Order: sequence, then structure tokens, then C-alpha cells
Amino acid sequence: MQQNELTQEEKLQDEVLREAAVLLLEWFDGHARILPWREEVTPYRVWVSEIMLQQTRVEAVKPFFQRFTQALPNVEALANCEEDRLLKLWEGLGYYNRVRNMQTAAKTVMQDYDGELPADYQALLSLKGIGSYTAGAVASIAYNLPVPAVDGNVLRVISRLLELYDDIMKDSVKKAMETRIRRIMPEDRPGAFNQALMELGATVCVPNGPARCEECPWQELCQARKHGTISELPVKAAKKKRRIEERTILIISDGDRAAICRRPDHGLLRGMYELPSLEGHLSQDEVLDYLRTQNFSPLHIRTLSEAKHIFSHVEWRMIGYQIRIEEPEEYEEKYLFVEPEETEKNYPIPAAFSAYVRYLDIRLGQEKYEEEQNK
Repeated sequence: MQQNELTQEEKLQDEVLREAAVLLLEWFDGHARILPWREEVTPYRVWVSEIMLQQTRVEAVKPFFQRFTQALPNVEALANCEEDRLLKLWEGLGYYNRVRNMQTAAKTVMQDYDGELPADYQALLSLKGIGSYTAGAVASIAYNLPVPAVDGNVLRVISRLLELYDDIMKDSVKKAMETRIRRIMPEDRPGAFNQALMELGATVCVPNGPARCEECPWQELCQARKHGTISELPVKAAKKKRRIEERTILIISDGDRAAICRRPDHGLLRGMYELPSLEGHLSQDEVLDYLRTQNFSPLHIRTLSEAKHIFSHVEWRMIGYQIRIEEPEEYEEKYLFVEPEETEKNYPIPAAFSAYVRYLDIRLGQEKYEEEQNK
């Protein structure tokens, strides 16, 4: 939409946004957090950080980012990484399809762009797993292109600033916000502007808890603050209820080793390793009967605590058993008996099993990295 096609209200809102952009950049220059991906800005590092930060807190991402970029410092290393190692590096972050998509995109970049992420918004958007937000972040932060990067933080702070009651869960609202921001973006500092919007939403105009209006550079401009409607905004349609699945988790040990299995190459947590698990909540007798069908000879069984794990659309409610068996002469090919130290080091296991791998003194993801750093 051209400027002369805008309504009078939109023109007035654009003027507010332009004034807000000046105040925001002044604030950001004095309040930007020191983050590892900001210390050395490259297209690859921006890309990795933005994918990791999707639905994950900044503080949680820091150790993962450092470890991942040390192990895989560039597009070529990511493209050539063996899958089990790649998933192990991502262990604890969840949403494993994201890192698989990154590797697919890295292979495309190696083949079509000589190993360098393209300095073009549409070309970035064409890469596997890169949507409008990530493409905008890489284009603006790494290449200084005037392209918006609209995420939940941006939708929230602009909705409150202009007192907009559109449902931010709708794609049409997000696209309209991208168009709105593109019109007023400071062309000399687009990357800083996008980061400043994210920063404001992450540290001041926060999603959970009261907004810290007294710290906000927009406190005099904000319509929601003026009219006392901050708690009403942004408007966000309720999510669908998660599907509940009951699972029985088995810790099967034959001495120093415990059984793990590889999940199928499709569906939830595809290709990861797990403790053997069964659908439903089984009794001890049912578990023992099952083990015998797998050619195991159970010696002892004990009930473990209950646990649950929430995925985006599914919630696992789990019970568990720890079973000691005679060392089997032969067993089903799907089982792999591994010492816990080797499992922790080499086999990517989802955080969904964290409550149960602790019985084997195995730590997963962030917990493991934090302990290693504190030694």
C-alpha cells in the first residue's frame, strides 16, 4: 500500500511509529544486552541464534549456542555433520526438526550459494525452515537490509503502543504488521531497529507479568498505557487443547548397561534415541509379560515416580519401571545395551525422558552443560 492509499488513522499511526523508532534506538544504544551472537555478528551466527531462540529463553540458549557454534562454526560444518552428532548438539533444545531443517538449508547454501547465506530476503525465505521472521532477522542484522523481523515480541509491543485489537495469531495480522513496520523502518539501522523491538519485548514490555512501563522509552507515546489497556493486549486466540498420551517408560538393565532404542524415522522425535516405552499405563505384571515376549528374563522390578512432558500439541503422562534382567544371550534387534556414560556422550535422547534417565545418572542438554561449566 502506498502512502497516498493509507487512511488518515494509518498515517497518524505511522507518525507515532517514526517517533517511537527514534526513541527506541536511543534506548537500545544504552540498554542492549551483551549476548554471544551479538559479540561477533555473521549471517551464520545470526541464523543459528534465531532458530535456537524460537520458543526458548535467551538465558537457556546461551550455552547451547556457544557449544553448537564451536563444534559447527560455519555452514559447511553444519552441512556435513553426521545426524546423531547433530542431534546430540541440539539435545535439550527440543523441536528437533528445526536443526534438521537447518542442515537441509545448509546443504542448499553449499550447493547454490558457495557456502554463504544469501544477502537477499527472498532467497533466504526459500531455504528450508526459514520463515519471514528469521529471513528478516538475518537480512537486517547481518546484511543491514531494511526488512522487518516480526515475532511475538514485536506484535505485542506494537499492539500496545498503537492500542491495536487485532488477533496476533492470524497470519494476515502478522503480514499487515510487517507492511506497517517496513514503511517506517530506519534505513540506516534496520538491524539495530529489529533487535531493539525484540529487546523491548523481552525485557520491558514482557509477555508474562506486568509490563515495566517506568523503564519504557515509549511510556509517553503508548496508547495502551494511556488508556489502561495493557493487560488486554495483545489479543491472542486461545490455543487448541493438547492431546494427552499415556506412556510407560522402562529402564531395563543387565548390569552396568541399560537398553535404549532408536525411534522411527517419522513422527514425533523421529530418529532420536529413547528409553524403551510402551503405550498406555501398564501394571508390573503387564510389563513383565511384555519383557518375556522380548526374550528377556526379569530378575527384579520396581515402580518409579510419575512424570509428564509437554510438547507443542501433545502431553505425555508417564509412569516408569526399573527392571533388572539376566544378561540376554539374544534379544530383539531394536534394543541397544549401552553403558550410561556412553549414552550421555554419544546418543541424543530427548528431554521428555529426563525424569527417568536420572535413575541411570545420565544428564541431558542444558543440565549437563551447566554442570560441566561449573566444574
